[in-house]
Amino acid sequence: MSPKPDSAVQSEKPASPSGGAAPLPPPPHALLRWDQVPEDFVECFILSGYRRLHLSAQQCLASAFQPTNETLNFWTHFVPLLVFVCRFGRLLLFQGAGISPLHPALLPLWCYASGVLLTLGMSCAAHLFSCLSLRLRAAFFYLDYASISYYGFASTVAYAHYLLPRLRLLDAGVLTPYVEGWLGWCAEEVSHLLELYHACILPVAFVLALGCTAACCLSRAQGCSYPFAVRTFVFIMPLSMACPVMGESLLFDLRRSNPTLFLYFHRRYLWLLVAAFFNVSKIPERLRPGRFDIVGHSHQLFHLLTALSIYDQAHYVEQGLQQYLQHMQGSEDSISPQPTLIGTLGLMVLLLLCLGLLVRRCLQGTRLNCKHK
Repeated sequence: MSPKPDSAVQSEKPASPSGGAAPLPPPPHALLRWDQVPEDFVECFILSGYRRLHLSAQQCLASAFQPTNETLNFWTHFVPLLVFVCRFGRLLLFQGAGISPLHPALLPLWCYASGVLLTLGMSCAAHLFSCLSLRLRAAFFYLDYASISYYGFASTVAYAHYLLPRLRLLDAGVLTPYVEGWLGWCAEEVSHLLELYHACILPVAFVLALGCTAACCLSRAQGCSYPFAVRTFVFIMPLSMACPVMGESLLFDLRRSNPTLFLYFHRRYLWLLVAAFFNVSKIPERLRPGRFDIVGHSHQLFHLLTALSIYDQAHYVEQGLQQYLQHMQGSEDSISPQPTLIGTLGLMVLLLLCLGLLVRRCLQGTRLNCKHK
């Protein structure tokens, strides 16, 4: 949905030079107003600070150090990217987890790390290089949506191995007395239901990742009335894979049994809730169009809050890994299937291929709007 800034703050387009000659293109470092850029570039209630189209890659890189309306969109995910590179490097490459980087127990963490780094890195690339061309702009943002879905699936892989097997809610012996009183199910029926859940969680998350990516790509098409609401909703959908943790908190005393998971899990979802509010409402720039063009607009706040949510998630994923390793070393019986190469990294590679084909198909059907306001 293209913004329609208040007429009080609109400016007239610059007049053409005398003699009817076409106006000279602005220099690469010059910033433009919303009515001087293609319609696909215009963001809701952002009136100025736009870079011109057809910058070179070198000029795009240089713009990261200039005050444009994309500068902080880049830095609010690039700094967290560096933080997580150091964090996962310590855990995976320098044996911060206490075992070899090639140990099968670390396969879900490799998946999770790839999801976090890819989604932050692709977000940086999309915001930094979106001025190369209209076609590349669409491609970068489609890949950005795909990387978010990839991250959601990677999180589910980590949950399935490190968190869910330790929940009392998914323990047939604990759950049966509750279900037996409500539905009359016996222990065997509850056990079969939980086995089905564990078998389906990754396939369902895989399909959900593809569906969410397709919906986000379509939301950029002309005619979508509420693109930010659509994207926010589909980004929230993969979070449903963590519903058992929320159920554990409601039915059992998670605060006492696992205070780290309780604190960081709920605080993560608080960050995400506030991030969704800013992404949909376009506050504060909706209230004062033009005032927050460079610093303080909603997408920058959205980036900061999502980075904080990932930071909190990494805390309880890492704790889940430590608990998994302690159980593995202290007991010969595994509470969950040992991670396999095919069931972890193999699925991630397959998802990458499917997402790549999906983005290519969506890009082929994209109609780019080069018109100026």
